[in-house]
Amino acid sequence: MLKNLHNIPSIELSFKPKFKLCDRPKVSRSHDLYQILMNNWNQNTIGFIEEFKVILLNTSGIVLGLLPVASGGIGGVLVDIRIILVAAINSGASGIVLAHNHPSMNLAPSKADIDITNQIKQGAALLNIKLIDHLIISNDGYLSFADQQMLNTKQPRQLLENFEMTLV
Repeated sequence: MLKNLHNIPSIELSFKPKFKLCDRPKVSRSHDLYQILMNNWNQNTIGFIEEFKVILLNTSGIVLGLLPVASGGIGGVLVDIRIILVAAINSGASGIVLAHNHPSMNLAPSKADIDITNQIKQGAALLNIKLIDHLIISNDGYLSFADQQMLNTKQPRQLLENFEMTLV
């Protein structure tokens, strides 16, 4: 029985794209991200169940994939940072975009939203993966942490007084 304890699982390093990069969308602004998210979000549950997803990007801003990370209830969702970082490493992503919906349609980030964003940013930075943006979305619009300059400050909460959501 103890001999089995010496068998340690390992990750195999290989890159096996199942698509051509030229067939994938390229993003350059938050509105591009929002459109990709809305086209891939269940419109029947966006106003009822909070979900957390990650867009994986290469250095050119080409979407490598969209990962559903977690699904919660009306008022929240639990996010495991390790799942996000493993997916980013496995896909060869150099950048990630976080996204989640607020069923309440209030796009203002909560303290928990800001905290998880900062934790993921720190973890990703250790792996040389850049957190490009975090979008909070609803059917009516979105809030982009990058557009609000909430990713480049130690005190993003101070910026909330003047935040703007983008209506579509």
